[in-house]
Amino acid sequence: MNAEDEMTINERRKYLRKMKTRYKGAVRNERGRLLDEMEAVTGLHRKSLIRLMNGSLERKRRSRERGRTYGRDVDHAIGVIAESLDYPCAERLTPNLVTLAEHLARHGELCVSERLLEQLAQISRSTVERRLAVMPRDRPRLPRRRPRPANSVLRDVPMRRIPWDEPEPGHFEVDLVHHCGSSASGEYVHTLQMVDVATSWSERQALLGRSYVVVQDAFRSILQRLPFAVREIHPDNGSEFFNHHLKRFWKETVKDIHLSRSRPFHKNDNPFVEQRNAKPVRAYLGYDRLDSVAQTQAVNRLYDKLWAYYNLFQPVMRTVEKIVVSAPGQRTRFKRRYDQPRTPFERLCATNALTPERRSVLTALRDQTNPRQLRKEIYALIDHIFSLPGAQPGQTENVYEIVNLPIAEQVEHQRPVALSFEGATPAR
Repeated sequence: MNAEDEMTINERRKYLRKMKTRYKGAVRNERGRLLDEMEAVTGLHRKSLIRLMNGSLERKRRSRERGRTYGRDVDHAIGVIAESLDYPCAERLTPNLVTLAEHLARHGELCVSERLLEQLAQISRSTVERRLAVMPRDRPRLPRRRPRPANSVLRDVPMRRIPWDEPEPGHFEVDLVHHCGSSASGEYVHTLQMVDVATSWSERQALLGRSYVVVQDAFRSILQRLPFAVREIHPDNGSEFFNHHLKRFWKETVKDIHLSRSRPFHKNDNPFVEQRNAKPVRAYLGYDRLDSVAQTQAVNRLYDKLWAYYNLFQPVMRTVEKIVVSAPGQRTRFKRRYDQPRTPFERLCATNALTPERRSVLTALRDQTNPRQLRKEIYALIDHIFSLPGAQPGQTENVYEIVNLPIAEQVEHQRPVALSFEGATPAR
C-alpha cells in the first residue's frame, strides 16, 4: 500500500474503533485534538466523526442494491468472445476482451460500439467471472479432464489408519520408494519397504519396475524372511499394490493376512514407513537414478546387510503418550513422551511373537556380528552400486534375473524382456 492511497472503509472503521476508546476517556479539550487528528487521517467531516464517536461503528446494510453497470450488450459480447475461445477462465479472458471484440467485429461475428469497447476495457475480472458462471453453454465444448476410473480392487479393501499405540507385532505399513533420478521415464529401481508399527522392525526389497511379477516376488521374499507372523498389510492406494494379480496372490498364498489401505492423499496415514523412507533408504541411496539388473541385485545385497544393521543394532524410540498442548479452537498440537530406546529385535523379544527357535537364531546372529565391520561393508556396497553402469537405451534387460520365483514359474516366465529406458541417465 502506497502512502498516497486513500484508506478503505474497513481500514477507516478499524482506525476509528481504536480512537473511540481514547475519545470516550478524554476531556473536552483533548477530544478536540483527537477530532483534528481523525479528520486529518480519514478525510471525513468533523460532524460525521462526532456522530461516529457517539454512535455505532458497525456498517449498515444497503437499503437497496446498486443497479447494473453493464448491460446485456456487454453480456452478449463476453459470451461470444468466450465461446470463440472455448470458454477460458476469466483471468485469461478479461485483459484481451477489447482486442478480441475488435477482431471478431472485423469478421462479422460481433457488432461493437465505442461505448461497448469502453465498458469491455474497464470491466473487472471478478465481474467477468460472475457473468461466465451464469451463461448457458449449450454448444459443444472442449472436454475437460475426466476423473480416472475407479480401481475396482479397492472396493473390498477398507480404509483405516493403524493406531500409533498398536501393541501387537505384525501390522505393517508398506510404501514404494522411487529411484528414478530427475526423469521418471522408462523402467527404474524401486524399494518396497515394510515397517512394523509395534516394534519398528523393517524390511526392504529392491525391484526393477512395478509389474505384478516383481512386486509379488518382493512380497514373497519378505514374507519368507520375516521371523514373525504378518497380521496386516497397509499400503497406500497405488495400483502396484492393488490389482487382480496381487489380489489373487494374497488370497491363494497368504490367506490369513488382513489387507487395509490409507486414505487417498493422506500421507500421515502411513507415518512410520514414510519416516523410514528418509532413513535408511534415501540416506544411503540418495535421489540418483538406478535402472539396471546389476544395480537392482547390488541394492538387494545392500538391503540384506541393512536388515541386520537396523533390526538388530539400531535403537529406536516409541511414543508412549500424546498430550494435547494447543488451546481450544487452534490447530491441534501434541507433546509426545517416548520410552527408552531399544532395538526392534529387543522390542520383538518382549512380545510373544517370536518362537524360541527363531529367537535363538537371531540372538546368535547378533552376537557373532560386528556392527562396525558391518557398517564398513554397507558403505563399500554403496560405492559399488554407483560404480555399476546404468541401463543403456536399446539394450534388453531380463527382469526375471532379479526375482526368486519357484522353479516351475521360472521355466514358464524365463524369456528376454525388453524394458524401456528412453531418457534414462546413468547413475553417478
